[in-house]
Amino acid sequence: MADEAADIASLPFEKALADLEEIVGKLEKGNVPLEQSITLYERGEALRRHCDRLLEAAEKRVDKITAGADGTPAGTEPLDGE
Repeated sequence: MADEAADIASLPFEKALADLEEIVGKLEKGNVPLEQSITLYERGEALRRHCDRLLEAAEKRVDKITAGADGTPAGTEPLDGE
């Protein structure tokens, strides 16, 4: 299980999301045996958490562009206003 966690932690967002979408598709079809469904669900949850962490980190890096009185860009400030 530690190897799988390390595998997921190394995935870029796009790959993790694609893997998650593939798992959801398989589970929605319902053609997967119960034990495999549980394994897929657990991996899907780990992928979802990984994607959430990556999105949260990206949001913290995004700057909001501020506009001056004339409407032209005047600088940036943190997205959350801090």
